[in-house]
Amino acid sequence: MISDGLGIPITDSVAIFWLAIVVFLVAPLVLDRYRLPGIVGIIIAGATIGPNGLGILERGETIVLLGEVGLLYLMFVAGLEIDFARFVETRERSLVFGLLSFLIPQAVGTAAGMVLLGMSFPAASLFASIFASHTLLAFPVVSRLGLTDNESITATIGGTIVTDTIALLVLAVVVAAEVGTLDATFWFQLVLGVSTFFLGVWLVVPPLSRWFFRTVTQESSLEYLFVLAVAFGSAFLAMVAGIEAIVGAFLAGLALNRQIPHHGPLMNRIEFVGNALFIPFFLLSVGMLVDVRVLLEGWETLLVSTILVVAVLATKWAAAWATGAAFGYSESERMTMFGLSLGQAAAALAIVLVGYDVGLFGESVLNGTIVMILVVSVLSPAIVERYGREVIRTTGREEVTEDRLQRILVPSSATAEHRRGLFDLAFAIRETETGLDAAPLYALTVVQPSPTVEADVAAAEADLEETVAYAAGAAVPVVTQTRIDHNVASGVLRATVENRISTVVVGWDGAASRGQRVFGEVIDQVLVGTDRLVLVSRVREPISTTTEVTVVLPPGIEYNQGFDEAIRQIKRIASDVGASIRAVAVDDDGEPTRPLKASASESTVEEAFDAVEPEVPTQFETTNWERLTDRLAERTGRSQLIVVVSARRNALGWHPELRTLPKRISGLTDGNFVIVYPARGERDDRQFLEMR
Repeated sequence: MISDGLGIPITDSVAIFWLAIVVFLVAPLVLDRYRLPGIVGIIIAGATIGPNGLGILERGETIVLLGEVGLLYLMFVAGLEIDFARFVETRERSLVFGLLSFLIPQAVGTAAGMVLLGMSFPAASLFASIFASHTLLAFPVVSRLGLTDNESITATIGGTIVTDTIALLVLAVVVAAEVGTLDATFWFQLVLGVSTFFLGVWLVVPPLSRWFFRTVTQESSLEYLFVLAVAFGSAFLAMVAGIEAIVGAFLAGLALNRQIPHHGPLMNRIEFVGNALFIPFFLLSVGMLVDVRVLLEGWETLLVSTILVVAVLATKWAAAWATGAAFGYSESERMTMFGLSLGQAAAALAIVLVGYDVGLFGESVLNGTIVMILVVSVLSPAIVERYGREVIRTTGREEVTEDRLQRILVPSSATAEHRRGLFDLAFAIRETETGLDAAPLYALTVVQPSPTVEADVAAAEADLEETVAYAAGAAVPVVTQTRIDHNVASGVLRATVENRISTVVVGWDGAASRGQRVFGEVIDQVLVGTDRLVLVSRVREPISTTTEVTVVLPPGIEYNQGFDEAIRQIKRIASDVGASIRAVAVDDDGEPTRPLKASASESTVEEAFDAVEPEVPTQFETTNWERLTDRLAERTGRSQLIVVVSARRNALGWHPELRTLPKRISGLTDGNFVIVYPARGERDDRQFLEMR
């Protein structure tokens, strides 16, 4: 009976879940009035209604289970959202910060335990490892601020694995020594289990996920369930290998990082469910551990609490500032690193509870740890919120103005399957910086007049509604338009002008065209009729399975007025899917539209390419037109994306070879390729409207 559980504490599962949801809803709203992070409100609410507060809820099996799931989910999302290319590129910085963030607290904590608390060396070592690790309590703040691709934040997130792994290994070694099982067999099993686990996840998950996303095209819920299976399966296998489950969840996120575009429907579902449900349960569970009354239980608990709080603040600050000084991070970046690494929960609780069970710690250490968790749970998000905003202000983010507002048009008459590929491409190039999230995508279908025009319009609108539903999964607003026009290209061009479109993403089936046409009558007319950035695309495989982007750069293309913006979109695609870039520069000094002599201030194509943000690992090579086809034939796998930065006829960078190159690529590969036509600058939009 439900009524049986309405006493205090509440024991009915429905009532518990309802109360938790109310807390998740109300606490952030209340804290927002005082400009404090919402996650602090959930932690405080947990302390208030928990067993050590008003006693409304017990920290029973349901809360504990959902809290553990939330922690694993948090670590998994951290692995997914990290800029993988930058993580690999700066892995030594993650290692340095992780080691400093562990070694400094470990040394200080061991000394404090032995000198101030009279502990033995093993007990003092375990005492230090309580705060030598850290939990990414403030990661939701970092994610909301859009700082996951900042190098200092990437180093901090990567360093989490280093600190937690070493701290939990210290726990395993100290406990084994205490119970008398620290022998050669222990070391053999530990090294074998950890190495097998890391190699197994890293070698199995990426190819398995590529196969799954390429093969399964049914309900998107299956994709989400597959992701959960990988995340929690890796967490379980980590425990089997003798390390903590959070390490497995984070590694699963890294392994899937390249396969899940950061701005696609699947990633949006992962973040939505986590931020709305799983992660708040973890924060609520942490709050229920807090008991401020332990400070009144005696001077020993107060002493331990003080030592832990002062030590974690001082040592994590020292590690962040030492790393920042070594790698040239700003003051605000160092303080954000400090705030993010200050959080304590999972590993700290695991260590102190095990130490208490084996008799190395007394109740004062257990209670002192809970007090420390309360203090840093409030400070960590607040520090990250304060200095994270400062990082945004000082890292040179461009201000958004109406003139540079990105507007993407996707005209399509393709099947639903291939239309989704075009929209996945549009999602990847869509700007998501602060202030640009409100810009919708524009989906257009042009219907030609016929006796069945009304039925054709109804069918087109139904198809567009499917597109809206698909884009809603990625939290991307879509404006749909259906036009009736004898000339399809004219309808597309009018929509481009009327909606002030900056980028057109159009699909091509790769079929050969008549005469001198490059793509076909409609697309060629669009290219002639607009000076906007145009991406002519054939997308047959999921964009998320791309592992390498091959970019063809014709001679002189770097002098094209829209070169920077075109390269920015290409890099955005590669960054979104975690792919590297191989740039193939075509060397042809006889190219007629190239300037006869470049000034000393004009950069080469490689320098111009590298100067465009975002940073993506890129390798350059050169070839000529005769050998280009053979070079591209080497990169026709299903996980390859070929991109040609072309130019309109007689524009800088145009070459007669570009007229037939799209057809040759279509014959080379059944995979994805895009022909990018850079914008040619502003011109009077009225001339577009004069086209018939």
